[in-house]
Amino acid sequence: MNFLRMSELSLTDKVVLIREDLNVPIRDGKVTSDARLQASLPTIKMALEKGAAVIVCSHLGRPTEGNPETIYSLAPVADYLSDKLAAPVSLNNDYLTEGVAIKAGEVVLLENVRFNMGEKKNNADLAQKYASLCDVFVMDAFGTAHRAQASTEGVTQAMRQADKTVCAGPLLAAELDALSLALETPAQPMLAIVGGSKVSTKLQVLHSLAEVCTQIIVGGGIANTFLAAQGHSVGASLYEADLVETAREIMTKTEILLPEYVVVADKNEIDFADFTGSLQKATATTKSVDAIGDNDMILDIAPESAKQLADAITNAKTILWNGPVGVFEVDAFGQGTQIVANAVKNSQGFSIAGGGDTLAAIDKYQVADGVSYMSTGGGAFLEFVEGKVLPAVAALQIEA
Repeated sequence: MNFLRMSELSLTDKVVLIREDLNVPIRDGKVTSDARLQASLPTIKMALEKGAAVIVCSHLGRPTEGNPETIYSLAPVADYLSDKLAAPVSLNNDYLTEGVAIKAGEVVLLENVRFNMGEKKNNADLAQKYASLCDVFVMDAFGTAHRAQASTEGVTQAMRQADKTVCAGPLLAAELDALSLALETPAQPMLAIVGGSKVSTKLQVLHSLAEVCTQIIVGGGIANTFLAAQGHSVGASLYEADLVETAREIMTKTEILLPEYVVVADKNEIDFADFTGSLQKATATTKSVDAIGDNDMILDIAPESAKQLADAITNAKTILWNGPVGVFEVDAFGQGTQIVANAVKNSQGFSIAGGGDTLAAIDKYQVADGVSYMSTGGGAFLEFVEGKVLPAVAALQIEA
């Protein structure tokens, strides 16, 4: 990929608009998880160090456009940034009508862009209003890059039409560099770990990875469909009978690593209205995949099989991880994911992990220091792996 990077630019006395992903959980007016905010701080600090006047914009939640609600206000984020930057960060509500008065060295946060009519539909007039606020636009929100919206793809096009500068921020650039390394020029052997409840939600991901991976470990409900494709009974486990043939097709393209032993619970012990809660009391039993009963639900990879899979992870030169291999939120059904997580941590290969559940597992098992790169994108991560064009990234690209 060929795009201009913010790190390459002189920004002295330039007004810079940075699109970040500051969509964080807020409770009682306080940020409760700051991972995305922490990830955005280096970009904001770099722009300040380069002598810029910094305007930051983001969405938060899913408000109704044209109907600003306090619960979706970025005010708590402005307070957070003020604290971390040790300087006042004002929240601007009137930027579309009054513009933004700002000097070099200052930071202004724009109120939630999804309050603006036309944001999600990539309205051209709205995009031009964003472009009119700045000299340089920095796209740094990988998590929103798969959506063509006014504050991502639209503003980039409007800036180009006005002959203004557009570039990728350090966070976005790092995401693209890591994913390109893993998918376009991976060191071999490459192994992927793909978990989740349904093959259908990861179907294109599996097809794409099968083209570049020597081996793929599948977990969760996805593994059940592949076990069924091998002719095993999966009892009462979640699986997709209509995709069994598709699973067999994928198995002809690359080696799919499946467990010989799994951890099950009796479906009669499970309250599906309180699935995770009921599993806290359910009996976890290890069984061979050849001995699954009609009432058994497969909920994890058994430790002995997980250790065999860990050996494959250890031998891989490139590892892409998306999804846990069991119901890791419940310890009795989380040993498989824990063993896999530690194998990724201890591997000498280049590893990249993405997806909310994956990052939650990394946090639970404290293996972050052993993962080469953790993607902040959810849907964007998956779409990139699938080989889809991300509109906001495509808009940044320049001819070589």
